[in-house]
Amino acid sequence: MLGRLRHVVPTRGYAILCGTAAAVTALLFVALVTGAGGPIVAQNTSNVALFAAALAAAWGCLTKALGEAQRPVARRVRWSWALTGLGAFSWGVGQMFCIWYETIQGTEVPFPSLADAGYFWMMPFTAAGLLVLPMSRQSVAQQARSILDGLMIAASLLLITWILILGPLARQGADSFLALLVTLWYPGGDVVVLTVVLFMLARLRAGGHRPMSLPLVGTGLAAFTVSDSGYAYLTLIDNYGSGAVLDLGWFVGFVLILVASRKPDLEHAAGDSDALTRPLGVMLPYIAVLGALCTSTFEVLRHGAHDPVVSWSRSAIILLIVGRQLLTLLENRNLTRDLEDRVEARTAELRASEQRFQALVQHSSDVVTVVAVDGTITYQSESITRVFGYDREHVAGQRLTGFLPDEARARLEEAFGAVADTPYASRVVEIPMRHADGHFRLAEVTITNLLADANVQGLVLNSRDISERKELEDQLVHEAFHDGLTKLANRALFKDRVELALRRRGDADIAVLFLDLDGFKEVNDSLGHAAGDQLLVQVADRLAAAVRPGDTVARFGGDEFAVLIDVVDNADDADDLATRIIDALDLQFDIDNTEIHVRGSIGIALTGPDAADADQLMRNADLAMYRAKAAGEGTFARYDPAMHSGLVDRLQLAADLRRALEGTGGTGGAGGTGGTGGAEGTGELVLYYQPTIELRSGTVTGFEALVRWNHPVRGMISPADFIPLAESTGLIRPLGQWVLAEACRQGVEWGAGDPDRVLTMAVNVSGRQFDQTDLPAIVAGVLADTGLPPERLCLEMTESVLMTDTEENLAVLLSLKAIGVRLAIDDFGTGYSSLAYLRRFPVDTLKIDRSFVERIGGATPDAALARTIVQLGQSLGMATVAEGIEQYAQFLALRRMGCDLAQGYYFSRPLPADEAGALLRDPAALAA
Repeated sequence: MLGRLRHVVPTRGYAILCGTAAAVTALLFVALVTGAGGPIVAQNTSNVALFAAALAAAWGCLTKALGEAQRPVARRVRWSWALTGLGAFSWGVGQMFCIWYETIQGTEVPFPSLADAGYFWMMPFTAAGLLVLPMSRQSVAQQARSILDGLMIAASLLLITWILILGPLARQGADSFLALLVTLWYPGGDVVVLTVVLFMLARLRAGGHRPMSLPLVGTGLAAFTVSDSGYAYLTLIDNYGSGAVLDLGWFVGFVLILVASRKPDLEHAAGDSDALTRPLGVMLPYIAVLGALCTSTFEVLRHGAHDPVVSWSRSAIILLIVGRQLLTLLENRNLTRDLEDRVEARTAELRASEQRFQALVQHSSDVVTVVAVDGTITYQSESITRVFGYDREHVAGQRLTGFLPDEARARLEEAFGAVADTPYASRVVEIPMRHADGHFRLAEVTITNLLADANVQGLVLNSRDISERKELEDQLVHEAFHDGLTKLANRALFKDRVELALRRRGDADIAVLFLDLDGFKEVNDSLGHAAGDQLLVQVADRLAAAVRPGDTVARFGGDEFAVLIDVVDNADDADDLATRIIDALDLQFDIDNTEIHVRGSIGIALTGPDAADADQLMRNADLAMYRAKAAGEGTFARYDPAMHSGLVDRLQLAADLRRALEGTGGTGGAGGTGGTGGAEGTGELVLYYQPTIELRSGTVTGFEALVRWNHPVRGMISPADFIPLAESTGLIRPLGQWVLAEACRQGVEWGAGDPDRVLTMAVNVSGRQFDQTDLPAIVAGVLADTGLPPERLCLEMTESVLMTDTEENLAVLLSLKAIGVRLAIDDFGTGYSSLAYLRRFPVDTLKIDRSFVERIGGATPDAALARTIVQLGQSLGMATVAEGIEQYAQFLALRRMGCDLAQGYYFSRPLPADEAGALLRDPAALAA
């Protein structure tokens, strides 16, 4: 109901228009009735008001036609409004001539005149506009009936108009035939238009969008008819004058057309979609005929006879009524035949549906059984033969409980009792049912109480064999809680077992062991995953053999295993089991005729104050396993609370590092401004710079940027503590990018102070940064943003970076080299030094590790190795840098070897940016 009301609430603008129209009409009525100002004022007021009303109605209709152009499929509606607007405009043109005669020239309007030429086209345009409105789709018979209805309405209105208006006018005559024709045209045209309005009201498409408000338009045209008829009569007797109250009918007609054109579009309810079934659509032709009959009868009673027009009109109406009734009779016959066909089709459909239902029941995989209250089978479907092997005729009449074991019989009788007192109640039970071959099958039985149904009068049992489904469910449950490869328990089942053991342990302790294989990755990489799977299966067998019968062995995935010891007397029991497992793994494994040796690292956790639930106990065992792995292969470690505090400390430190990195965005770290860099910067992360010295001249050739963390609580944190943390958490990537950008910016700032000095800025790049395929793009972007020339940037990496993912790293190095930056190998000689990769990688500099430099001072192997690295660099055209020089003897020995560059405390410690800048301005501060 609210939805329908919402569609009829007018807009504010439309309400204002209606109120204004009513007020102006009332004012005009008062002016014409009272004749205020005299006849001339009333005449001019009426003429101007009628002219303005006609133009306003024309404007409203034409505007509506243009607005309908925005709607889809609205061409006929646009034409309807446009033609109606042209009719109002034509009348307005006629009124303009009337104003010319009476108001401007001050003479009477001749009859007929140019004004009548404008008035003449009002009705044709309006009738055409109404006829082009979209109609509802109809069959041929419905279209014929609509035409007969229209003709009946037209003949009836014509008869009424002839008796009341046109006949008297024709008999009275006129000055000329043209005058008589024009006089008769006005009321006759009005009758035609009103006929069209009534016809359209009965047949206009309903439901959805209503293209025109016909009640308003029809009321306006009715007002026109009154004024036109009066005008025609008064003109014939030469008694009409402008400014009479009769003019108000034309004004009201145009006002109503204007209001109709501005009325908001409404949507009809869906239930009003068939206009032909509405009372108005059916009864309107007969109402018109009844009116014509009453009018003609009154005319006969008054005058005793009537003219031929009335006789012929009544005859035509009678013929139209007969034709309409014949058409209705034909339609009824067709409707009866159609209904009979539908009944036959529906009967056949019901018969087919009954046969289909019977076939479905007989051939369904479900066994349908109807039993009486005492359990006697009154109906049995044929599907019982396929499902349970019994013959249908053999089953009918027997008691159902004879096919069930005692336990199932009791459950079924209980279900019968539960539904027996409630019509249409149902219950589902799972019971074993005896097959004809003697074995039992698990059946799911749905029991429905249809005792009150006269067609059934029993309990309906729908039974299906779910034995295979039950086996599959059990299999899926087993797979959901067991590892598919080793058939051991998985993590979910292991956790459930731990929780169960914790609930029932009482005062006893339980222990959890976490095992991780050492060297399993090498087996997968060398022999393949199939061999790795075989190894895991054999490991699972040895674990199962090592534990007690009541203990649980699980595989969590990969090479991770866990053992639950349900009850332990003391911690030594868990240690003994760990020892047995390690000893079992020490024995060789035979995989594809290959002897394989792997070991395991085991973490042990026992119940206690810090292991109140399964998650904590398993977490503690995991932490202890990592401690054992760090201690060396083939060992075990027992959980200690310090392990957890260390983990918490590590997590807190990682969170602080992330926060410190977020703080670099606004301040730029230590070197945000060159003069206030270093530890006094506004950020926690700062850059220190260690100078690189040319050994021959002792001059500063560049700096190596080293990040430092000035923690607000812990103070200065060593890079050895937070760099590995950044590596493991992935924070090394944003940290490395910030270091690169800040170092390049500082290098540009120092270069601006002394353009003739060429300084190289060295920045360390970690292996995690090399995992970024866009590392060259990042470096190029930083160089472009800071303006540092590429040849003044040196990226340092360790040998381990070059030896992992060789091909991918080679591509990254070549891309970096293409940018123009220099590349250096840091800590050379401590890793996998190989001439093969030195030849392949585009390296510019070798940095001799400090472990070789610190023992230089004589004919030691380390001195010889350092000399070899220097000579290797010279032969390959690479510069060499010695790190960690702290003594004069080391400096002198390296210079004699031909080493190019050096770093170390002997020259300078890493310095904040401002102190490093001061060193550039005063090189004499160097120790050398």
